[in-house]
Amino acid sequence: MGALPQFLRQRLGVVHILLAMALVITFSAGCHTTPPVDMQPLEAAGMGYEAMSQLKALGVTTAEVAQIAAARQAGFSDAACLQLVQLYRARKQPFDAGQTIAGLIGAGTSEATVMSLARLNQLGLNAGEFEAMRLAGLSDQILLAEAQHRAASEPTLSGASLASMKNLGLRSDTLLQLVEHGVPDADAAQILAARRRGAKDTEILREFAGS
Repeated sequence: MGALPQFLRQRLGVVHILLAMALVITFSAGCHTTPPVDMQPLEAAGMGYEAMSQLKALGVTTAEVAQIAAARQAGFSDAACLQLVQLYRARKQPFDAGQTIAGLIGAGTSEATVMSLARLNQLGLNAGEFEAMRLAGLSDQILLAEAQHRAASEPTLSGASLASMKNLGLRSDTLLQLVEHGVPDADAAQILAARRRGAKDTEILREFAGS
């Protein structure tokens, strides 16, 4: 057979190049297969098979598994862990609050309160202060009232101010009313001064909360 015409040789050359590129792409895809996420930390934390299966269906990452395990190890239920991940998925955010939740639970915060904080999107930077408030003996109700004001960007007393007022003997229901009425932290020094002068809870509420 005679030599192939020039245009056929060129066309065959292009075909060979395309075939070579296809082989390279196929080989590369095979070499970069993502390994399955290890769910063992969740099992070790006491999570049941059904909950782990649902989390796997949500496509949790290795980093998320570690965070979920931290929350579960601290005492969070399977159902609550699943709800939290679904909540973060709805916000298109990775679940990264497991250690924060563990701290709150360790400080005595209830699961229901933590879930409410999560729905208010208050498990970020503010959560450390909430943990400190709980350790100072402030109630879950005060934490939630505080979180609601912060979520709405409304004035509220700081955790440190509330702890100082508690140390001066203000009752828990008085502190809750001050927070619920949106008393700003700018008034904290005056409230503390009034208490040191002997002002009663009812007098403080009447002057600063209008009740």
